[in-house]
Amino acid sequence: MEPLISFLTTPFLGTAAWQWFAFLTIVLAILAFDLGVLHRKDHEIEVRESLLLYSGYFTVGILFGVWVWFDRGSASALEFYTGFLIEQSLSMDNVFVMAMILSFFGIPRLYQHRVLFWGILGVIVLRAIMIGLGAALVQEFEWILYLFGVFLLFSGVKMFLSKGEEEHKDLSQNRMVGFIRRHFRVTDDLHGSHFFVRLPDKTGKVVLFATPLFLALVLIELADLVFAVDSVPAIFAITQDPFIVYTSNIFAILGLRSLYFALAALMHRFVYLKYALSLVLIFIGCKILAHGLGIHIHAGISLGVTFGLLAGGVLLSLYSTRKSAA
Repeated sequence: MEPLISFLTTPFLGTAAWQWFAFLTIVLAILAFDLGVLHRKDHEIEVRESLLLYSGYFTVGILFGVWVWFDRGSASALEFYTGFLIEQSLSMDNVFVMAMILSFFGIPRLYQHRVLFWGILGVIVLRAIMIGLGAALVQEFEWILYLFGVFLLFSGVKMFLSKGEEEHKDLSQNRMVGFIRRHFRVTDDLHGSHFFVRLPDKTGKVVLFATPLFLALVLIELADLVFAVDSVPAIFAITQDPFIVYTSNIFAILGLRSLYFALAALMHRFVYLKYALSLVLIFIGCKILAHGLGIHIHAGISLGVTFGLLAGGVLLSLYSTRKSAA
C-alpha cells in the first residue's frame, strides 16, 4: 500500500500523479457516458441537443476550475479560466475547417458526431505531447517565452490584416489525403459508421480498406495540430503550469466539439470574431513582452480583457448581421 501511495503522491510536471489520474478519469468517464449512453446509436444532432451537450461539458469545466481554486488558490483558478476561454475562442476557427472537411468527404450529419468524438481521443494524446514538450522547453530555456510573445504578436497582427474570407485549397490536392490514397486502400464510398471495412480487392482477396470517414478523421486531427500552434503558446503565456495548461485545453476542446453542430450553422454571423481573436493574441503577446520589462499584469485583468474583447466581437457580429439572420 505504501508504494502505491508514494507513487500517487510523486510529482509529475509539478503536480501529484493522483491529480493527473483524477483528471483523466473524469474525462474518460464523460466520454464513455457520451458514446456509451447518449450516442450509443448514431443519430443526427440538432442545435438543441448540441447546446445541451455543450452546457454539460461547460459546467464540468467550470466546476473543475472551482476545485482548482480551492486546491491551488485563486490565481491558478483565474489562469485556468483564462486558458479555458482562450482555447475555446481560438478553436472557433477550427469549427469552420471541420465543417469544410466533413462537407468535402460527404459525411452526413448522422455520422459526424462519431468522427468528432474519436478525434477528441487523438487530441488528448497530441496535446499532451505538445504541452509536455512546451513545458520542458520553457523550464530549460525561460527566454523561449519571449519568442512565444513575439510569435503571438505577429500572428495577431497577421490575422487582423488578413482578408475577411480566406480561400481554402481543394482538399483533393491535400498532401496527406494523397499520401493515404497512394499507400493505403481507400474506398470511394462510405460504409455506414465504419472507419475500416473488409472488401475484396482487384484479385478477389478480402482485405482491409479505409473509408472516407477515416480520411476525414485524419484531416481533422491535422487541423487541430495547426490550430494548436497558436493556442498552446497563448496559454503558456498565461501560466507555465503544465497541469493548468493541459486541463484547460482539454475541457475547452470537449465543449467546443459538442457545440460544433450549433456553431457550424452560425459561423457566417461571427463576422468580427476574427478581429477580436487577433486582438486577444496581440494582448497576450504584449503581456509576455511587458513581463520582460518588469511589468506584471494580474491574472484577473488578463481574464477580464480576454472576455471583454471576445464578448465585444461576438455581440458586435450578431448585431451587425441581425438583418441577414431575420
